[in-house]
Amino acid sequence: MKFTNAQDVISYLYSLPNLHAKNDLSYIKTVLKELGNPQNKVKTIHITGTNGKGSTSYYLSNLLKKAGQRTGLFVSPYIYEFNERIQLDNQNVSDKDLVQVANLVEKAIEKIKEKDQDFSLVTFEYEVAMAFVYFSLKNCDYAVIEVGIGAEHDKTNVIVPEVSVITTIGLDHEKIIGPTIEDIAQEKSGIIKQNRPLVLGNIPKQVLPIVEAKAHKLHSPIYLLGRDFTVESDSKIKCQINKKTYVFDLRPKVESYDIAVSLQAFLLLHLDLSTEKIQEAIDSTRIPGRYHLLSRAPMVILDGAHNIQAMQNLLEFVHAQKKKLNGKLRVLITMMKDKDIEEVFSLFDPDDEIVLTTIPYPRAAKLADFPKNIRSNYPYQVNWQDAFDELQNKSKNNDILLVTGSFYLVGAVLEMEGIDASPRN
Repeated sequence: MKFTNAQDVISYLYSLPNLHAKNDLSYIKTVLKELGNPQNKVKTIHITGTNGKGSTSYYLSNLLKKAGQRTGLFVSPYIYEFNERIQLDNQNVSDKDLVQVANLVEKAIEKIKEKDQDFSLVTFEYEVAMAFVYFSLKNCDYAVIEVGIGAEHDKTNVIVPEVSVITTIGLDHEKIIGPTIEDIAQEKSGIIKQNRPLVLGNIPKQVLPIVEAKAHKLHSPIYLLGRDFTVESDSKIKCQINKKTYVFDLRPKVESYDIAVSLQAFLLLHLDLSTEKIQEAIDSTRIPGRYHLLSRAPMVILDGAHNIQAMQNLLEFVHAQKKKLNGKLRVLITMMKDKDIEEVFSLFDPDDEIVLTTIPYPRAAKLADFPKNIRSNYPYQVNWQDAFDELQNKSKNNDILLVTGSFYLVGAVLEMEGIDASPRN
């Protein structure tokens, strides 16, 4: 099979299964070997975490680019278009290059099938293989690699990075890498590599010993937020690393943690970048689908928070803004049906006005997928555009409209508004 256009590539990827019968790295390693192990030809930074890994990836990518490094970035999910998954110097992979690397991967698969007729890749493996081929072809100096789910068994875990990063550990994807937070910590510790530094963000005290034990076993130096480097937010974000203070524009508190973690990881690479340029790189970074302010009066915020920890951080920020404005919070939300829907909804205030909706995506919750008590408490509108328009029209200048629960819903609203969600400076 030979691809001729990007849409054919994307359609084919989403026709593939999501999981193999066995959850290991043998398939991705086999295809990468056939491709000449492109993942070994580029220096990498590997990032996992229940929340914050996407933001940290973007901050770090911008720092590397500002330092004059040819920088690859692999992230998920996309907000605006599939090509966001694979980037070079903050530019999405072109359709032409997407077709080229897909054909190289397909050729490798066909070669393997000559000896093993049953060989195949799942969607994410195919995407990972394409990314590494692309970064190698483009002669990247560094590639920032965000894991899909977990770490140890994630298909990106085929690299020996310059630095490993765990941003946070909380409950998400419990059915795949859980069920307990201890199980999740164990899985995420799989990102740690022998003699390679490890940067840790907000890690719960109950599971920190699990991560530290793995790092000590592999002689991996640890840099822990709050102990080895610090961050505080007041009128500005101030990071203290190696007795030096770095100051950045104010962002929501949770973003300050990601900034500190990305900066600590970057400084471990010992690249030449002035304090002024570091500040420029961070302050100019836009995180697609995170705390995206669409308008100010009324305040319309788009954020793809989709698990308990992310929603808790988001609502803490939004409810504080609501109190300042002395207005009402309205929420348009859908979630993937495999998420902790009931727990997420328990975080809303009784006077928050919430409308349930859905999007045309296989995993997106429809009315029947929401728990019975949620269905009985909140109205459901199948057409998210109509629901968004209605909520926006009834909102006064001091009200807040929050669109959340899924990056795909956020991306759909951005597309409807004609806004480019890409992270270019």
